Order: sequence, then structure tokens, then C-alpha cells
Amino acid sequence: MSAESSRLGFGLGLRSAYYEEILAQRPPVDWFEIVSENYLVEGGKALYYLDAIAETYPLVMHGVSLSIGGPHALDRDYLRALKGLADRVRPAWISDHLCWSRGNAHQLHDLLPLPYTEESLQHVAARIRQVQDLLERPLVLENVSSYVRTADADFSEWEFLAALSDLSGCELLLDLNNVYVSAHNHGFDPWTFIRSLPPTRIRQLHLAGHSQQGSALIDTHDQPVCDPVWQLYQDTLRHLGPVATLLERDDHFPPLAELLDELGRARQLAQAVLGGVAA
Repeated sequence: MSAESSRLGFGLGLRSAYYEEILAQRPPVDWFEIVSENYLVEGGKALYYLDAIAETYPLVMHGVSLSIGGPHALDRDYLRALKGLADRVRPAWISDHLCWSRGNAHQLHDLLPLPYTEESLQHVAARIRQVQDLLERPLVLENVSSYVRTADADFSEWEFLAALSDLSGCELLLDLNNVYVSAHNHGFDPWTFIRSLPPTRIRQLHLAGHSQQGSALIDTHDQPVCDPVWQLYQDTLRHLGPVATLLERDDHFPPLAELLDELGRARQLAQAVLGGVAA
């Protein structure tokens, strides 16, 4: 991972429920990750709060609608708007998800997994290079949770991610909750996934919670981080060293103080594993 990534520290996902509290209290958060699509507007309160928070905190942009693996043409208008937002907030990096989420005309509002085939690898790598050329920076891609798999895969998910990073030059956002959820649903070892990725390509970590429906785990990001994911986080830090860590909550928002306590646990565990390097 880069020195820039390890220096960024411990962040929270920026959500509108906490705007006023953040500006009033200036909580001890090292950085915030924004959902890019929330700010692709001409004006209004969202941009007002974004500009105000950006005066105090570093930002990272995290998108949900790039659909990098989709069959459709890349949305050039969306990419130009994304670059305009990046010029405005000067994010440490720009990330999205390794998935497809759009048909030719409609956004599906879901992060659907790809077939891990050679054809898919070449298709996605070419699209990543186009995006990186337009954004003029590496794209950081997150592993998504999944609930079904294709029968004709040429790669495991971790082999696909490693090959894609090598082929395209993209970097990786390792979501440990997503690894845990997919490992449970598909019956693989989460540690095999993590240790098989190229360490120098991992720019960021995500921590989040999930829900259970029957025998399946669902990546809802509406619960606290569970103990097995905390353990996976510690093992990952031992393997990688310090990496920028983001606590993500997308629903059932608790008081900000609860999220800060949870983020504090990430700091404490990193300190225990890495000592002074974690800071």
C-alpha cells in the first residue's frame, strides 16, 4: 500500500444525519468518505455541508454507479461530473465497486458480481484504463459481497482481483465485511482471499456490519462490526501493516458517539497489532 494510504488513518462514511454535529463538534475523525453520487449536483445544502467539512477534514470519494463491469458503454457524462467533483474536493483517491449495476438504460441500484472469466477480465481491465485516463488517477475498486456464483469461472474472486490490478493498474479497496459475508455464503476461507491479494495494491480497508437471513449473510451495512470481522481486521493488519481504515454505516444510523466509539475500537486494535506505526 502507499505511504499516503497508511498516513490517512481512521475515517467514517459521511452521512447527512451527522452534518450538523460534525461541524459543531469537530469529532476526532481523521477523514471522511463521501458517496460521490450524493454531490453530483449544481448546488444546495449537500454541497454547502461538503465544502464546510472539507475545510477541516481530508475526503475520499466512493461511488456506487460506475458499473465498471457492465456490458453497456461507459457513461461519459457521469465520469466528467465525477472528475468535476474531484477537482472541487481534491480527494485522496476515488473508489467504486468491482461489479455491474446498470443495463443499457436503467440503473439497477444493486452491486451485482461479475463472472470471473478471462473474457470478463479483459473487458473490465480495458474499461478501467479508460476511466483512469479520464480521471487522471488510479481507480480504487472494492470487492462486493455475493450470494450466487457463475458455474464457468476461470478464476476465484481473489485471483480475478489480483490479475485485474496487475493488468489495469487499478488499486484495491478491501472490504473485510464483504469478504466475511461471501466466505460464509460460498464456503471459502476468508484468509485465503486476503493473503492472495497483492499487498502493495491495497489502498484502503472497509469495516461494516451485516444481517442474517436464514442461512445466508446479507451485506446490509446497518449493524455494528461483528467479532469475527474484528479478528479478520487484526489479522489483515498483521499481514499488510497500516492501511487507511473506514467504518461504514448505511442504515439504522446510531448516535454519532456510538460510531466514534466503534471507530475508536479500530484504532485500539490497530495500535495493539502495529504499535506506534498505527498512528
